[in-house]
Amino acid sequence: MLRTPGAWAFLVPAFAARLPYAMLTMGVVLLVHRTHGSYGTAGGVAATAAVAQALAGPQTGRLADRYGQAAVLVPGVLLHAASTAALTSLALGRAPVWALFAAAAPAGATVPQIGAMVRARWVARLDGGPLLGTAFAFESVTDEFTFVVGPVLATALCTGVAPAAGLAAEAALTVAGGLAFASLRRSAPARHPRPAGGGRRASALAVPGVRLLVLAFLGVGSVFGAVQVSVTASAGEAGRPGMSGTVYGVFAVGSMLAGVLYGAVPWRRPPHRRMPAAYLAMVLGCSALWALPDLTALAAGVLVCGLTVAPNLITGYTLVESLVPAGAKTEAFTWLTGAIGLGLAAGSTAAGQLVDAVGARAGFLVPVAGTGAALAVLLVLRGLLEPGPAPGRTVARGTGAGGRPAGRAGAGAAGTGTTQLTPAALD
Repeated sequence: MLRTPGAWAFLVPAFAARLPYAMLTMGVVLLVHRTHGSYGTAGGVAATAAVAQALAGPQTGRLADRYGQAAVLVPGVLLHAASTAALTSLALGRAPVWALFAAAAPAGATVPQIGAMVRARWVARLDGGPLLGTAFAFESVTDEFTFVVGPVLATALCTGVAPAAGLAAEAALTVAGGLAFASLRRSAPARHPRPAGGGRRASALAVPGVRLLVLAFLGVGSVFGAVQVSVTASAGEAGRPGMSGTVYGVFAVGSMLAGVLYGAVPWRRPPHRRMPAAYLAMVLGCSALWALPDLTALAAGVLVCGLTVAPNLITGYTLVESLVPAGAKTEAFTWLTGAIGLGLAAGSTAAGQLVDAVGARAGFLVPVAGTGAALAVLLVLRGLLEPGPAPGRTVARGTGAGGRPAGRAGAGAAGTGTTQLTPAALD
């Protein structure tokens, strides 16, 4: 996979540009808590940024599908740097809480959708071949590696240098990595402009299976958000606030290791059948965190929980590739990324309120509730995840990496009994 021509050229700047995503929430939580003294406020401000990112991300993806990635990235990263600077200045000036919420919205809305854009580039480069499942596993591992490095880096900067240093580094990396990634136009997927006759392009959410995956990824996001806030609060209660980034990094290490193993297995079962089992494992992995007595036990618990996350991300992204046609893939990937952000927002807000009212342990009940509710819906509607062949394409026999049918099979429609989003419908 890594020998694919041009792959390393876009992977390196993409890593620099997506690392800030893992720094943003932790940087906001630490800065706002330091300046305003409340985990509830800090979680709420971080949640506002995440909600804005979740709502604006799919629109950014649609624009990237239509006009190209560079046309969206260049102005986006510059606006993000300016918005983050405004949020930082208001927090340091101890502005009213409403002002922090107002500033967090544009900071989140302008977060570049690098992960979705990289996955769209893999789809374009590998053209639906058997290595595509491996590529999605690799991207999941990369995402988790950024969540190993990002929170630790943000925590070290905020606690060891200055409260605002984490967000300052986040903005600088976003600009440098985003502009470098945008400059690599040869590996970018083809644009899919609106037809000359006009007409409205249908959203990727027209596919029922994508809507179900969005719900499932909301649950995944609740794990990220609640664990971040609850780990930070637990480290504070233990008198070791500097350990919050390290403990959360252990969570990401678990997911990263699981991604490596999961991506290396030549699965016989198709991804739509693996998803419910993987999701059940995640619910169980979250269920004991609230009862762990100290930071050492918590680190072991979040490691186990992290092991269950990557299989769900890899399987979900693989399913999206098989459900949605080429003209809406970046948008579809951003819907999943946005769902994680929205779930993170809800999880961090709920966990912050519980931490303030009851204590750090109570925050860990949030991911159990979020993933449990999503699992119930996923089990009932799991048939929507089964892909069908797109019109005009032949279903290839055999299974490629990640359990996906080899070749271009199943790349454009929802499962049996669902509304198909065909290229004609997109146009």
